Amino acid sequence: MMETNVSGMMGTTMDKIRGMVDANTIVGNPINTLDGTTIIPVSKVTYGFGSGGSDFNGKSEKQNFGGGAGAGVSIVPIAFIVVSNGETKIMPITTSTNTAEKAIALIPDIVDKIAGYIKDAVNSKNEKGPADEIIEE
Repeated sequence: MMETNVSGMMGTTMDKIRGMVDANTIVGNPINTLDGTTIIPVSKVTYGFGSGGSDFNGKSEKQNFGGGAGAGVSIVPIAFIVVSNGETKIMPITTSTNTAEKAIALIPDIVDKIAGYIKDAVNSKNEKGPADEIIEE
């Protein structure tokens, strides 16, 4: 009987968490502005839950059960993805101290710089500069 009661509490707790947190909680719905800019909110979601219970043998034939379950959810907005004029940028809300988060935030800028270097290289392919003259000597 205890397994059924504990399982029921855990199932109810998980259902409530699923109802509070879904993919749209982490990456929100896009917001379109009048100038054509699209803003997408990004949040960090942390959650935890616990449950437990126990059977108590009473003097009667009825089996007694005691238990509890609880959950907590933290949703913190961390950034906005801004798409404007064909460019995508991540705009952090707070200063990040995590190296991985900093690296992820830099990806759009790095991609833009690489694309610029490739574009410059293609445009100057047929032009010789001072470096080309040194290499030919």
